[in-house]
Order: sequence, then structure tokens, then C-alpha cells
Amino acid sequence: MSEPLIHALELSKEFRQGFFMRRVQAVESVSFTVERGDIFGFLGPNGAGKTTTIKILTGLIASSGGQAQLFGQPVSHPSARKKIGFLPENPYVYPYLTPTEFVELCGRLSGLSGKALRSRAADSLARVGMTYAADRPVRKLSKGMLQRTGLAAALVADPELLILDEPMSGLDPVGRKEVRDLIVDERRRGRTIFFSSHILSDVETLCDKVTILQRGRVVVSGRLDDLLRRGAASREVVVTDASTEQLDELKSVWGEPKLVAERAVFSVEGLERLQVLLADLLDRKITVVDVTSRQETLEDLFMQHDIGRKAES
Repeated sequence: MSEPLIHALELSKEFRQGFFMRRVQAVESVSFTVERGDIFGFLGPNGAGKTTTIKILTGLIASSGGQAQLFGQPVSHPSARKKIGFLPENPYVYPYLTPTEFVELCGRLSGLSGKALRSRAADSLARVGMTYAADRPVRKLSKGMLQRTGLAAALVADPELLILDEPMSGLDPVGRKEVRDLIVDERRRGRTIFFSSHILSDVETLCDKVTILQRGRVVVSGRLDDLLRRGAASREVVVTDASTEQLDELKSVWGEPKLVAERAVFSVEGLERLQVLLADLLDRKITVVDVTSRQETLEDLFMQHDIGRKAES
């Protein structure tokens, strides 16, 4: 098995804040790995420690404990960082430059020059849909356009690994779809993508694996198919005309139903249990009005683990 592109082991980060230098534990014992070719989602509510972890991975701040490696080398090693493209949550683009000038500047910092630099900058801006505004002063661009410019800068050096902190921030629905398509296309080109997001539907659509933080700790981690039990959808069976006695008997076997108006809704998992439930209902001459299949979602996973409530800043 190949070396993970990102390996975080027991990462911790403590800050000192305020006049009395109060200790704040932003990240505590965070571990995960990102394999080559993955689209990896890094999730959690505001203040969970996502951006702090990303800053450790990119060498912007040092951890207080644990280890972090890129391409099998410590994150402090220049050759490891040379292979990544990074989009911060709020990219700062020099306001007196144009997108072309800014992306070319980032390309020069990555070692590009001459015709190759100009070609890569133009291609990166085209890939994020910024060609039409490539020569406008940055100070006249919208937040979404700034986000696209920052993404072009992350792509310009043709990195093996993209680390994107909230890449859909500030984008309209069309822009979000374009960035989703770009992430999928970059994976087809052989890149590995690590990104954080608050938009659960985007993560559910794109990611192979996820790690979810709450209050600086990992609360959920694994392959998305396994976490959401895909292929094991639950079924909801809606019945009507059941007497109170019948519902009590059914409840003892099938669990407490949800009561909606004059209907009762039973939930079962697996096709065999569904067939047994339907046969039981027919034997009792209870009317079945609907049977629907429901897959578990990331939102369900968040609710199961009470993620997002009482999150610390």
C-alpha cells in the first residue's frame, strides 16, 4: 500500500488568549490519513478546529503536540509543501493586482517562469471561470470572484495535493456546481483533494472519506459509504385504519410508530423485514397506503452525534 499523502497522528494545538494568557485547546488528539486519489471531507461546526488543523498541515502554524506529515515527510519540510496547492478560507488577493497578475505571482513563487508561467496562469483562470475578469483590478471583484481567483492560484503550479478550506464560500449555486465539477475533474487528473466545508450536500456528493471534528476532537471518521450504511436503506411503511389495540400489538413487535394525523409510520431496515412487516399488516387487514425508501444522510449523522450544538469558539 502506498504512503498516505496526509498523515496526522494525535495532533494538538493550544493557544494562549487574553490578558491572563488563558489556555484554549483548539485541537486535541486529532488523527486521520488521506490516501492518494481520495476526495477527503473535513467537517465540523464553527470553532471545531478545522482551520487550525489545516494551518498545521500547511506549515502556517506549529502544532503543540503530535505529528503531521505530507508525502511521508514532516509538514515543515519545504519539498513536501512544494507539492500542494492551498486555498485558505478567506484568500487575500492584493487589491492593486489583476487576477492574471496575482496568479502569475503565485506561479513565480512556485518556480514557474516565462511561457510556461503565462500558459499555466491562463489555464488555471479558465478552469475556475475567471477568464472574462482576468484583467480587472481585484478591488472591483465580488467575494465569489475573489474565491475563484484564490482557487486558480492554488491550481497554477499543478500540485499533486489540493488543500481547500471552504472552497464554496461566497459562491452562488452555479459557482458551487462549477467548483464541484472542478474537484471531480481534478481527481480524474490524478490529484488528491482535501477540503473542509459546511455544505453537507456537497460533501456527501463528492467525498470518499470524511473526518468530523467537534470541539477540537474527532467524533466521526471513515469511508462515507460505511458511515451512512449505503446499500442498507431503511423503509417507512405508512398505514391507516389501525385500531389502538392493533397499534399496541404492532408496537411490541415493530417498535414505536410515528403518528402523523390519522396515520402510523413504521420504520424497518432490510428487504426481508419489510416483507415480514407487510405480511403482518395484511394478515391484520390494516391498510398500507405508502412504502418509501430512505437513505441515511450526513445530516442524520450530525444529529446522531449531536454535532454542532454548544460548539466552542
